[in-house]
Amino acid sequence: MAGNADQAEIGAMSDGSTRTPLDVAAVRADFPILDRRMAGDQPLIYLDSANSSQKPRQVIEAMARHYELHNANVARSVHQLGTESTEAFEAARDRIAAFIGAPDRDEVVFTSNSSAALNLAANVLVWAEPPLGLRPGGEVVITEMEHHSNIVPWQLACERSGATLRWFGVTDEGRLDLSNIDELITERTTVVSLVWVSNVLGTVNPVAEIARRAHEVGALVVVDASQAVPQFPVDMAALGADLVAFTGHKMCGPTGIGVLWGRKDLLAQLPPFLGGGEMIETVRMQGSTYAAPPHRFEAGTPPIAQAVGLGVAADYLSALGMDRIAAHERAITAYALDRLADVSGLRVLGPTDPVDRSGAVSFTLEGLHPHDVSQVLDSLGIAVRAGHHCAKPVHDRFGVASSTRASFYLYTTREEIDALADGLEKVKKFFR
Repeated sequence: MAGNADQAEIGAMSDGSTRTPLDVAAVRADFPILDRRMAGDQPLIYLDSANSSQKPRQVIEAMARHYELHNANVARSVHQLGTESTEAFEAARDRIAAFIGAPDRDEVVFTSNSSAALNLAANVLVWAEPPLGLRPGGEVVITEMEHHSNIVPWQLACERSGATLRWFGVTDEGRLDLSNIDELITERTTVVSLVWVSNVLGTVNPVAEIARRAHEVGALVVVDASQAVPQFPVDMAALGADLVAFTGHKMCGPTGIGVLWGRKDLLAQLPPFLGGGEMIETVRMQGSTYAAPPHRFEAGTPPIAQAVGLGVAADYLSALGMDRIAAHERAITAYALDRLADVSGLRVLGPTDPVDRSGAVSFTLEGLHPHDVSQVLDSLGIAVRAGHHCAKPVHDRFGVASSTRASFYLYTTREEIDALADGLEKVKKFFR
């Protein structure tokens, strides 16, 4: 279903050069689910990748092979299967470290998802010794466009520590309002935690700029990169953050695995989050000492097969080229914004300019509930998301309770965007 237009465009690379664009038809052939027929024999048009991406057969087959041939627990057995499983798990850590430009493999902590990674960060910063720990009189700064996973953990952390929660607002255009940055980030600031790419507005935030300001006052910077890592090249060494969370299921990997990246020197100063097997150095009835990072933060049996799948997903994306994926994402998002602008009564939440914008486009359709819009589109084989997308405050900011969201990825075609625009016209006629 890949369009000729997708093949004809030359993607602009981050360094200003050009190269062969992403071969979307070849990419789609790697994703078995995209050949599905839905109810009424409708072809599947999957526009919900910000929620969860689809998985290429390379990832599916790698996980199946692990279970078929190498299944055993890690770091606990000296038999062959245990050794093979441990080697595969740690090789996945190497692959992820390389994929995100981590200076050291031991900076990669496996978690179950982004929410778990952000909760880990918030809790250990409550428990940490001064000057790292949250304390009464200290402040945590977040933003109004955060996913609930980067709001609720900090609310709880502030309640438990006596710190104060503050936040950046959002402009009418859907950008972060940085006009009062010097009032929000001050000597009282202990942590600044923000989303890199909004899952509702699609806005790409200037993380490096905000991190520089935060570090000037001695604050730590935590970044929710759930929507960023799948979409464009990431270099942790250059980002300027101290802790970064992302998840596997949005980057062609399996569910049940995420990552918390942290500066090695910082992780070494932080206390454990969960207690149990593998995170210890030694245990006595009188007390315990703990393993060095990353294992200090990986209590219990980890997501082994999921790590194997995530490592293969990182290799898959790297082989395609993250610059090419980013170029395709920009092109398809620009095309979608143009097509949706022709749908009368449709209001896009967030930037309508594709610059510094990702492929998550949330919108309302005048007089219609987002759930109704989604259900009619689903009857046409078009999968979108409806609701508040786990981000109620930003919906409140724009005066709506919920929205419909179409989100794109490396396998999205222009024909699918056309089908969405045509489908929205059918939605309007259905309820007219």
